[in-house]
Amino acid sequence: MRASLDVDRPEPAMESLSLSALTDELMTTARQTNGRAARTVRGGHDHALRQVVSVLTAGHDMNEHDSPDEATVQVLRGRVRLVAGDESWEGTPGDFVVVPPVRHRVEALEDSSILLTALAAGAVGD
Repeated sequence: MRASLDVDRPEPAMESLSLSALTDELMTTARQTNGRAARTVRGGHDHALRQVVSVLTAGHDMNEHDSPDEATVQVLRGRVRLVAGDESWEGTPGDFVVVPPVRHRVEALEDSSILLTALAAGAVGD
């Protein structure tokens, strides 16, 4: 039974989408533009958690950039390399890596799609 204070609060809606279909759509855009495309699928700058599908065509990369406080990458399609300092990691579909908290870049070794999950700075209390 719901508490009376919750009566006017709408029930959260279950949301779903096809990451495969989104990858296809973004890859079309990437091929027609600069070899890159991305879309936030959950969260954003106003939320603690942000999830972004990013696609890169073969030979393109995400330039070196700072790491969020906490982030992971899951490879959805293709083959990518994550380079962080002296370390590198190659991933294929289904692979998952925790992004180290240092400057890094992602390179597409072939047409690729990744799911980036990032936690905003200060989102977790001590």
